[in-house]
Amino acid sequence: MKQHRTLIVMTVAVITAGLAALGVYQAIQHIPVRQVEMETVPVVVATRAIPMGTRLTTDDVKVVPWPARTQVPGAFSNVPAVLDRGVIAPIGPNEPVTSMRVAGPEAGSGLPPIIPSGMRAISVRVNEVVGVAGFVLPGTRVDVLVAVADDGDESNRKEPMARTVVNNVQVLTAGTRYDQEESKNGKPQRSTVVTLAVLPADGERIALASNEGQLSLVLRNPLDVDPADTTGIKLAALMKGTGPEPVLDAPKRKMVPAKKPVVAAPAPQEPQIYKVEAIRGAKRTEEAVH
Repeated sequence: MKQHRTLIVMTVAVITAGLAALGVYQAIQHIPVRQVEMETVPVVVATRAIPMGTRLTTDDVKVVPWPARTQVPGAFSNVPAVLDRGVIAPIGPNEPVTSMRVAGPEAGSGLPPIIPSGMRAISVRVNEVVGVAGFVLPGTRVDVLVAVADDGDESNRKEPMARTVVNNVQVLTAGTRYDQEESKNGKPQRSTVVTLAVLPADGERIALASNEGQLSLVLRNPLDVDPADTTGIKLAALMKGTGPEPVLDAPKRKMVPAKKPVVAAPAPQEPQIYKVEAIRGAKRTEEAVH
């Protein structure tokens, strides 16, 4: 009887606890959701990934509410303000379109808006080897080298030589397309033309170098901004190697044996004298014998 009573009490307790939990759950579900109002401002963002050089259209951008406490510097609030502007830096999906990523209203699109102020764009013809096996991509930094070969002119013969003509220049485009889809993940891309952003004086050097010899691009670390401190190398110096330089046309020298040191002769020694003691009677004398 006592066991039945304990079982009934435990059953009632479990049922009561379950009903209480169900009631609390339903009460929580019926609590109205409180929405906290946040002040927002309209901001123009990209609807897709927009590559450099693209002219913006209504299909490329949209307006979304943006928290007013975290406003984006240089952002636009309406779509007409960015239409027909050229993109000078890649824009990601849902990323705000700012004045630092698009050109001015009258600048247009393509390559001209990308050229920094005070600089010029010059294109050089390259191959897969000259273009560092396809890793010369837009935004990378390179040095420009020229190799001048012997032209065979006996009257004005040029000694073969290689030298760095321009240091640390930025690559604007690689190839003839602005949309470099294959280079987004750092993949090598074959190209025949590379466009560089250079100062006017450097553009003159590159133009003369391309006319006189073969250009090569040397890829460099973007954090390395020090110029290449070299004076170039000529064929004669290259063929000497890294060992000591040989002496050309040196006069022949006759080997002269070294003189033996002069040793002074020892002084002559006096002949040794022996003395003989003689006793004659009561007289004692000494006589020398040689």
